[in-house]
Amino acid sequence: MKVNFYTSTREYTDKKLEFDAAIASVIENGISTLGKEVVNFEKAVEAFTGAKHAIGVASGTDALVIASDILGFKHGKEVITSPFTFLASTSCIAKHGAVPVFVDIDEETFNIDVNKIEDRITDKTAGIIPIHLFDQMSDMDTIMAISKQHNLKVLEDAAEAFGMRWKGNGSEYNHSGTVGDMGIFSFFPTKTLGAYGDGGMIVTNDDELAKLTKIYRVHGASKKYHYDYIGYNSRLDTIQAAVLSVKLKYINEAIAKRETIANWYKDRLKDIEGIKIPGIKGDQKPVYYVFNILAERRDELAEALKKNEIGYSIYYPVPLHLQKCFSYLGYKKGDFPVSEKASEKILALPIYPEITEAEVDFVCQTIRDFYKK
Repeated sequence: MKVNFYTSTREYTDKKLEFDAAIASVIENGISTLGKEVVNFEKAVEAFTGAKHAIGVASGTDALVIASDILGFKHGKEVITSPFTFLASTSCIAKHGAVPVFVDIDEETFNIDVNKIEDRITDKTAGIIPIHLFDQMSDMDTIMAISKQHNLKVLEDAAEAFGMRWKGNGSEYNHSGTVGDMGIFSFFPTKTLGAYGDGGMIVTNDDELAKLTKIYRVHGASKKYHYDYIGYNSRLDTIQAAVLSVKLKYINEAIAKRETIANWYKDRLKDIEGIKIPGIKGDQKPVYYVFNILAERRDELAEALKKNEIGYSIYYPVPLHLQKCFSYLGYKKGDFPVSEKASEKILALPIYPEITEAEVDFVCQTIRDFYKK
């Protein structure tokens, strides 16, 4: 049995008429940048997340770069974040001449270890970029308390976190991206809310930050051909907005199905020696964008999955402090042992709403058979 790590074709087949109609409508009405489909999608995201402002941009990476610029993460300022993440979470800092300052991760959640943040704050620290990684949000209670005490800006990297909500010690659940000063989402195809190409979004509850974001995404122009800033050409594509609007109607159903699939995996893998399943911390509503395990003999297991035509991914094989592009920061192996250990054992299994229980059974049986040898 072949099991894809991800496929968009099943969802498209199931909702073909809606997707075709949405795309055709954009083309038939005449292509326009930041068309009405973008505006409507932005409003729908505001309604779903509770964010006061949602501004569509070309990608999650662009969202991070633009928001970092606006928040002043540049010109030698230091920004605290985690080394166990995708490049964009840190390259957005370096792009503007700021200095990434890494803090190791919590071994249960893979998110930044909030108990180690204050030790890294200096008089040059401008902000914190917590990354809501894989299935859950970072401890936003502690992060916001630290940021308030030290007058730091908080940019939530919620690229993977659409649908996640944090309550912590508060009275209500707040959607990812809406707790800090600014937040970003990625709509890369594999995401919980994924486009049929690239797409991203910046959210904020601050009117001035929203105004600047709308200016920055169109070359820094306050009106056509009048440039107040050196901005970017980064607009959410109108066709992608139309596709995303269809998907957003079914997002709660998709999130619920992901939880069901995650529970299938947990039930079938729970008693296998050599496998550890990460847990959820804090009062929050997780979303199973990824289903990771920590596996002994990870690379051998990955090869066994490949031989059985089972897709997988490794997020992430090399933490950022050991990447060549960040060698100038002067970190070395052993500086962030939890991140390094996770990179040697972590393995992501197939999970998307259309995967079948029979396919999950096959994945789990293949893993079980591997560890019996």
